[in-house]
Amino acid sequence: MRRSFFCIDSHTCGNPVRLIAGGGPILPHLPIAERRELFIRDHDWIRRALMFEPRGHDIMSGAIIYPAHREDCDFAVIFVEVSGCLPMCGAGTIGLVTAAIEEGLVTPRVPGQLSIETPAGRVDIRYEKPGEFVDSVRMFNVDSYLHAADVRVDVPGVGPLVVDIAYGGNFYAVIEPQENWKGLDAGSASDIVELSRALRDALEPICNPVHPDDDRIIGVHHAIWCDAPKSGDADGRGAVFYGDKAIDRSPGGTGTSARMAQLHGKGRLKVGDTWRQESLIGTIFEGRVEADAQIGPFQGIKPSVSGWARIIGHNTIFVDDRDPLAHGFQIT
Repeated sequence: MRRSFFCIDSHTCGNPVRLIAGGGPILPHLPIAERRELFIRDHDWIRRALMFEPRGHDIMSGAIIYPAHREDCDFAVIFVEVSGCLPMCGAGTIGLVTAAIEEGLVTPRVPGQLSIETPAGRVDIRYEKPGEFVDSVRMFNVDSYLHAADVRVDVPGVGPLVVDIAYGGNFYAVIEPQENWKGLDAGSASDIVELSRALRDALEPICNPVHPDDDRIIGVHHAIWCDAPKSGDADGRGAVFYGDKAIDRSPGGTGTSARMAQLHGKGRLKVGDTWRQESLIGTIFEGRVEADAQIGPFQGIKPSVSGWARIIGHNTIFVDDRDPLAHGFQIT
């Protein structure tokens, strides 16, 4: 059997986003967090086939749009990534909104505004479309917070590191320059990948956070390595690690949210402040602390993140059962 998937490919400030506009599985009309669980259980082969090689690569991210279950949302989304089906993806959201609006896949109830049902919660959108194209998308992300400060972890081959654990739609280890890590210019992107994997393994037995409102969101699977900016237009620079080998080419939407939550939790950002986050390739997201928020026992923030995306093509992808690599592969 050969399955066909119609995809709209784009990139958000350099990071690829594949919007699966045709061929996704039909799922029952349930809250999207429950549909995500069904997708993982019954259809994860689609994620692997479209995200992994030979149809994707180690940095690939994507999304599938579904009808919203919540009455206050325009549509719902399942994020498909090389690392799994994430609760939330900021760069993915900016890319899918740009593609969906420019290609006419969704019609907002209010022009210039959208509300999206994500597995992490409702995400509101404001976008600028002065003509044919979407110029920018501001994502009002889920409530974010500093989960644990100054966690000391011994990383094999590196030594002790002090990290903060913050939530911005996914849990992040947030690392700033210190004695055993001198900053982003001290090594290559591949060095950051190896260090991130070692850090994640070392953190697991000593810090395994669970979201206070949703116990399906658990564990530190991402890291953001922070440093001073190179651009005079930015406040900070960061490399976001996810999956097994991926460094986000964009500044990271959930990563920027987690970074702002970490800075706010440590008294370095206040409500109304902006934070312009620079990626490794020099692209910038503009974050803003919109308001205070209470997440279970944690005091956090309501963050927003603004960025841009560009459509780079239409792509009809075949997944053929005759192909021994039909469901994709990764080289570790």
